[in-house]
Amino acid sequence: MSKVNYSEEMTSKIVADYEAGLPVEDIALSVDRSVRSVRSKLVREGVYKAAEKAPAKKMGPSKKELLIELEGLAPFEVDGLSGATKTAISTLINHFKGEA
Repeated sequence: MSKVNYSEEMTSKIVADYEAGLPVEDIALSVDRSVRSVRSKLVREGVYKAAEKAPAKKMGPSKKELLIELEGLAPFEVDGLSGATKTAISTLINHFKGEA
């Protein structure tokens, strides 16, 4: 006979609490289970939805955009600079623009 981790009543309670908007952390405390255990049970019950991740903040132009800009300024091929840092490419751009 195997041990039952979640009774039908407990499962109903955590599903109802989750659907009512309670945080998984609070639900876990109320049933004396770990957050991971409760989250896994909610996944198995088909109700858990992962929180959406915030989009990454763009930190200036991409390296590709910088290389395209440098290509129009530099008197040499820039294909070999794909391994350079954005800072190094920006420095070259500033140099060729006369801003260095």
